[in-house]
Amino acid sequence: MGYIPRMSPTVLRVGAYRLFFFSREEERPHVHVAHPDGEAKFWLDPIIEVAVVIGLSAHQLREAREIVTRHEQEVRDAWIRHFGR
Repeated sequence: MGYIPRMSPTVLRVGAYRLFFFSREEERPHVHVAHPDGEAKFWLDPIIEVAVVIGLSAHQLREAREIVTRHEQEVRDAWIRHFGR
């Protein structure tokens, strides 16, 4: 049987934040960042920018963006491994 990707693979965890992908979502590179209080979605191209925010405070959103920025290459590499593009 061939490789079957997980539906929402975790890229990494940093403190209370979990970075992950949804397998059946749009093709534009992005990452979701979950926190117990909410979630944000960040586009990776052409630059890192917030796409959606639900429930996170301004401080939590800044922390989430900093994590995505700090781990950008790791997130991009995981995207390529998972989606093959």
